[in-house]
Amino acid sequence: MSIEIANESGVAIDEKSVVAAARYALDQMGVSPLAELSVLLVELDTMSDLHERWMDLPGPTDVMAFPMDELDSARRPDAGGSGPALLGDIVLCPEFARDQAKKAGHSLSHELHLLTIHGVLHLLGYDHAEPAEEREMFALQNRLLAEFQHEFTEARRLARQHSADSRVLGAAGLDDGPGAEAPDHRSGEPGS
Repeated sequence: MSIEIANESGVAIDEKSVVAAARYALDQMGVSPLAELSVLLVELDTMSDLHERWMDLPGPTDVMAFPMDELDSARRPDAGGSGPALLGDIVLCPEFARDQAKKAGHSLSHELHLLTIHGVLHLLGYDHAEPAEEREMFALQNRLLAEFQHEFTEARRLARQHSADSRVLGAAGLDDGPGAEAPDHRSGEPGS
């Protein structure tokens, strides 16, 4: 799956985690691994311009999704058997999201993960204009976000543990040197 990210917002963020959130949502929704997506992070003024131009609404917003016109609108890209697809673009505004995160009592990173998953769902045809659609989309969004946060946190914990283990083994002279591969915990074999 090709996910391009460009940060033109002037706000330092963990870009890899935003890509990971998008990839997780796309994987969970069964989108083809050949799909392409771009994520653009912009300043408040740029987001205001986009919001006014495309939604005819004043001021900035947190996230906008621009599905590609080339997709077959009668068939969602998460439908079984879909091939390569240009999904579209997700535009995020970290500065706007920072204020929302503060009000919600969580980190900017958490808010950007939520907005990325929200944008992915819009690209896949989900909407929240009607109450029933809103319930479906937000329930799915919340489930995907909770699952992603759990897996992301666990992966970071394991990476920290591996790093600590490597330092201890290195201090004891039991490591295989600087080029040693990390063991593959799925098979129990180093580097397999």
